[in-house]
Amino acid sequence: MYQPPHFREDDLAVQHALIRAHPLGLLVTFGTTGLEANPIPFVLEASASSLGTLKAHLSRANPQWRTFEPAQEALVVFQGPETYITPSWYAAKREHGKVVPTWNYAIVQARGRLTIRDDPDWLLQQITTMTDMQEAPRPEPWNVNDAPAPFVAAQLKGIVGIEIEITRIEGKWKVSQNRPEADRLGVSAGLRLSQDDASHQMAELVDARGALPRE
Repeated sequence: MYQPPHFREDDLAVQHALIRAHPLGLLVTFGTTGLEANPIPFVLEASASSLGTLKAHLSRANPQWRTFEPAQEALVVFQGPETYITPSWYAAKREHGKVVPTWNYAIVQARGRLTIRDDPDWLLQQITTMTDMQEAPRPEPWNVNDAPAPFVAAQLKGIVGIEIEITRIEGKWKVSQNRPEADRLGVSAGLRLSQDDASHQMAELVDARGALPRE
């Protein structure tokens, strides 16, 4: 990933926080049919290895788990808040007009060898953990145990588990750090006028990151 120093995010805790907040990762592998890419919801176990371990499952009908090359790294891309930035928000537009549009985003890329887990107990634990995490904020959380055990057992036969011990991880927070303070304030104000959550999240990132020194 192209990494200008002022956008780079190397704090593992910050990277992990984005993965947990945006767990639907794009799993990219290379194998006998070339590149394969599928969006997959992941569970991150931070303490399972030095950089964390990703766990998920694929439909057994999905060929990706059969065609990937075990000797090659898999790549998982986790996309955080992202939004278009209009130059109309920049103070510089009014001063000299030498401005162009851009896109702000926060993203994490994790790499590691992919391992297949085709054990019913492993799969049950993975889907239970993932479900509990997503259901926790709901007033009446649904639990895997709410479904009949024979039904759950039958569903498990239709999926295959995957596990990736992260060996390389990169974070990139492109949130207007390269703009003068007046431009950053304009971006934040413009984003806060938008109606969508992603724009408001980006405004918070612009405010939080803008004043930080970036080496």
